Parts: sequence; C-alpha cells; structure tokens
Amino acid sequence: MARYRGPKNRIARREGIDLGLKTPGSNSHANLLKRLKITPGMHGQKRRRKPSDYGLQLREKQKVKRLYGLLEKQFRRYFEKASSHPQNTGEMMLSLLERRLDNVVYRMNLAPTRTSARQFVTHGHVTVDNKKVNIPSFSVKAGQVISYEPKFLENPLVKKMLEIKDATLASWLAKKGPVGKIARLPKRDDIAEPINEQLIIEFYSR
Repeated sequence: MARYRGPKNRIARREGIDLGLKTPGSNSHANLLKRLKITPGMHGQKRRRKPSDYGLQLREKQKVKRLYGLLEKQFRRYFEKASSHPQNTGEMMLSLLERRLDNVVYRMNLAPTRTSARQFVTHGHVTVDNKKVNIPSFSVKAGQVISYEPKFLENPLVKKMLEIKDATLASWLAKKGPVGKIARLPKRDDIAEPINEQLIIEFYSR
C-alpha cells in the first residue's frame, strides 16, 4: 500500500483538525484554516447523522495515523508495542509516536511539515549524536542531540525555518539554532493536538 498522494487539505478537513500537512503561512495553509470545519464533498456542509461508537473510534484512529503520516500496519505496530508495556497503553503509544525521528525534526521546527522532515531524514541530512540516521521511525532517547549535516544548513527551506524566532517548541525538547536535544522523554501532557487515545484502544480491542 502506497502513501496517500491526494489533496492534503482534503484529509485534514475530513478529520477536522490541522494535521500539519501544509507549510504554515502558505496560501494553501490559510485556505485550510478557513475551511477546516467543512467536511469534503458536495454535501460537506449538511448536517450528518450522529456517528456510531465504531465510527468515532475509526475516525480517531485515522486522525492520529494521518497526523504522524503512517500506514495502517505501521500504526498498529505502535499500538501492539505499547500494549505489551506496563505503562498506560494510550500514553505509551503516543510517546512512541512522538519519539519518531521525523516527528522530532518537525517538533524542533527544523522542517515545516512532518512530510518534509521525513524526506530530510530519508535523504540522509539528519544526524543523531553526530551520526547520520536515515530511518524516519528511529526512536530517539533522552539526551540525544539532533541536527543537520553542515552542508544541508544552506538549504533555503531550512534557512527559512531557522529564521523563525517565535516558533513554539515542545517542552520535552531543547534547541539552540540548528541543534536540538531530547531534554526528556515526552509525556501525555506535552501533546497539544486534540487526541482521544482511549478511542484508539477501543478500536483495536474490538
């Protein structure tokens, strides 16, 4: 199964939240924010029937899966790994997702979207403790240092991101210029997006 290649605004509107698929400040991102509460399709503005419990669970699972840009098999693997952990399943699953290297690059404001962050990692531009890592799903640990290969700092998109001085940084991360550090592992309260992980647990526990 290939990754979704269709209109990105469409799937964001389908889930009802900004999935971080468009570059902040761009015209397409502004257009998305205006139409976010209008579901896609000819009858998007019409009132729909109240969804079933299964429908709510499915939509929440799809929303989080798309938020992190994963395929179904990958996403389920995170749930199964979290289920085998003694910690709360939902919180552990979200922590594992947050610790993905592509997500960390995005959270550190070193890339405008998770898609571009994944591309940067895959192409070998990202280093962890000064060693090149080209696996987007690489799970970071507390204390590790994340940066770009020196030559890649000249990339126009990266330079533009580094010029943003008031960007919000997740509290579990530290950053100075193009260098970021995992100050501690992420907790549930560190995730700002509206996520109901219990619905995802219920979906996979059917």
